[in-house]
Amino acid sequence: MLTALLIVAGSAVPARADSIRDKQWYWSPMKVSEAQKITKGEGVVVAVLDTGVDAGHPDLRGAVLPGRQIVQNKPAGNDDSVGHGTGMAGIIAGRGHGSGDGIRGIAPQAKILPIRPVNDTFFVAQGIRWAVDHGAKVITLAFQIDPSENLQSALKEAAAADVVLIGAAGNEADKGNALEYPGAYPQVLTVGAVDRRNKVAAFSNHGPQVDLAAPGVDITVPAPGNTYAEVEGSSVSAALVAGAAALIRAEHPDLTAAQVVDRLTSTAIDRGAKGRDDYYGEGQLDLMAALTAPEPKATTADPATTNAPAAAPPTTPADGDDDGIPPLLIVAAGVLLLAVAALAVFLLARRRAR
Repeated sequence: MLTALLIVAGSAVPARADSIRDKQWYWSPMKVSEAQKITKGEGVVVAVLDTGVDAGHPDLRGAVLPGRQIVQNKPAGNDDSVGHGTGMAGIIAGRGHGSGDGIRGIAPQAKILPIRPVNDTFFVAQGIRWAVDHGAKVITLAFQIDPSENLQSALKEAAAADVVLIGAAGNEADKGNALEYPGAYPQVLTVGAVDRRNKVAAFSNHGPQVDLAAPGVDITVPAPGNTYAEVEGSSVSAALVAGAAALIRAEHPDLTAAQVVDRLTSTAIDRGAKGRDDYYGEGQLDLMAALTAPEPKATTADPATTNAPAAAPPTTPADGDDDGIPPLLIVAAGVLLLAVAALAVFLLARRRAR
């Protein structure tokens, strides 16, 4: 059964042009304005597997592709009776409206590919495959569902197809802190939530599955019916990271998905216990650092992947090792023995001939 990770902290309110943009408090600490001077995510498709997206919302007009309703195999349309998917889409690629009004996403020129439903592992797996087949370079999986072999296979296929997969850690830290899938799968970059003070939110799940942290408290998002809602949850955090991944993929199109993930984690701000920990993962998202980190050195080898096999041990002694007989001497001795044997056979044949 689906358990939405986005917690609505207040009821939806009508759109009010002047106040909404001011509520995006995370823009300043994340330096979103500076990042958007470099790129706005143009050309990157972000699939949002969720409850649907209200593409008619003023802040999302022109940002949403037709997407897919997997069960009925038809375009997703503008249906979102829950509001969760619309909120995720706004955080990632909201375009605002008017003159500086409404929600502006982290990657406002990226395209959203809405896919639903997400209450069955078979349909989620099929949705992931559909997203890959239709050009998604980032997939957001901000929900909880039971694990399955089919779902994990779809995630492995997406990772092999060079797609960045981003999930939410979950909001059950105070109710058992159980692993929540698909975020707990190793192919997924799993994101926890922090508050305005950069402290891990009390509700945010923790454990070895957490890779990164990002703001997830007091976040205003677009909601169906030209309204807005103030929400919290690790879903919000995952959406912010998805927007960051879209910016990186737009600015550095030659980077592999694994290299994008490495940028996000290796440049993160270390919080909590030194080094990686089970609350912040590798640290808190540093948008500008991830976007502007130096390009990796060119190499003729295949891109690094997770769980790569270890290099085979050398089969000959290292240089300078005097133990054993040198290989060339062994070869020469073998040739000499063959020559002696051939001469012996020749002489024996002549003796018999007499």
